[in-house]
Amino acid sequence: MLVVEELRKYYRTVLAVDGVSFSVADGEILGLLGPNGAGKTTILRSIAGIVQPTAGRISVNGHELAADERGAKRSLAFVPETPNPYEMLTVREHLRFIAMAYNTLDKFDERAESLIERFDLAEKRNDLVATLSKGMKQKLAVACAFIHDAQVFLFDEPLIGIDPKGARELKDMMTSAKAGGCSILVSTHMLDTAERLCDRILIIDRGKKVAEGSLRELHGRAQMGADATLEDLFLKLTEDNADDETSALH
Repeated sequence: MLVVEELRKYYRTVLAVDGVSFSVADGEILGLLGPNGAGKTTILRSIAGIVQPTAGRISVNGHELAADERGAKRSLAFVPETPNPYEMLTVREHLRFIAMAYNTLDKFDERAESLIERFDLAEKRNDLVATLSKGMKQKLAVACAFIHDAQVFLFDEPLIGIDPKGARELKDMMTSAKAGGCSILVSTHMLDTAERLCDRILIIDRGKKVAEGSLRELHGRAQMGADATLEDLFLKLTEDNADDETSALH
């Protein structure tokens, strides 16, 4: 459903993403992990069409992003780490606006009411988005992702700032979307959540892919025992990568 090939992104002279390739299959959740500044958000924003890649190929549900941006985005939902909603719309108006943009108004009423209830936005449904707390804006952004017929979901630190009930609802909805054949790419620093939620893990560091695979495959790559946690694996693999790059400079 989602294919990224040799993605490269320069910001002037800074190489933020260096030839990263991966795919997310139908009915799969891929966790995107990396230290701060590793390039995770740049990858997500490139797939979402917000950032123009310097080189590489991105395909969403069979649509090449560079050649058919509209077709690619029709299947896509992106929840950024810091949402920037339209603050002069009410909560319900905002959801309706997103449904209109994706031409899914025929399913709007039922979906909107369900999402509003699930994310505890019922008392705020007619309030301006500008009056919402940061956590409620985050929950609104998540609700907007599920208001249309997305088949590929991108989440950038979606659980930060959301209360425990909202976090549980989001994880349940991710699991349901996966069961429905959707592809999900989620960037997170919450490694215990990634360990439980994700089918495979992609670790990047300094813009490069360090490792990719299931937990078992990462155990083999890191040469650590079966009792090692994802946190243990992540720290070992990124430290090994830093050592390799330091050695290459000398």
